[in-house]
Amino acid sequence: MSVSVKTLFINMFIILITTSTILSTSVSAKENYSPLEASQWSYATDPYGSEANINESLVTDQGVWVNFKRIPRVDAKRNSWIEVIYSPEAAMLATTKRIKLTYKCDIPLLIKLSQKHYGKDGDKSYAHYQIKLPAATQWHTEEVDFSGFSRPDWTPESSVDHGIVLEQINALYLTPSLTDEKGGEATLQVRALELVQ
Repeated sequence: MSVSVKTLFINMFIILITTSTILSTSVSAKENYSPLEASQWSYATDPYGSEANINESLVTDQGVWVNFKRIPRVDAKRNSWIEVIYSPEAAMLATTKRIKLTYKCDIPLLIKLSQKHYGKDGDKSYAHYQIKLPAATQWHTEEVDFSGFSRPDWTPESSVDHGIVLEQINALYLTPSLTDEKGGEATLQVRALELVQ
């Protein structure tokens, strides 16, 4: 066998070993995700016509999958909405410093903090603190600090800015960033969500 043929076989062998190692790493990385607790996850839409379509259940072994169709705002008093809701134990949220999320979403994704100051037991403005993450067609992980969250532009002036008070947060809302004006369609998937202490 000539030297060049031997060299070719050796190079091919190295490529095969390298490819095999990469594939093994990818498979094992997928297996490192902790399963989501189905009891902590739900979804909601407005009563005006927006839709959420899931498979047999919202949470499976592969994580969360939901396709949303959001209608445009009905009128000045009736706004449409779509959201996936993560409701862990309050004690876990109270000591959280950052949120680590692995997701896919057709369009940029909002993480919203549902804080009691602004909900039905608060000023009823449903104002909140939020951060926008980039669209991701492949599994993408973002780790965000609360310092990056801010109030949306539509927040009423009458809604007092209490700042983020962890003890007052009762859930995280994950919402594809479809607009009030146009509505639209988007698919959201969540593979992992970790509250970093």
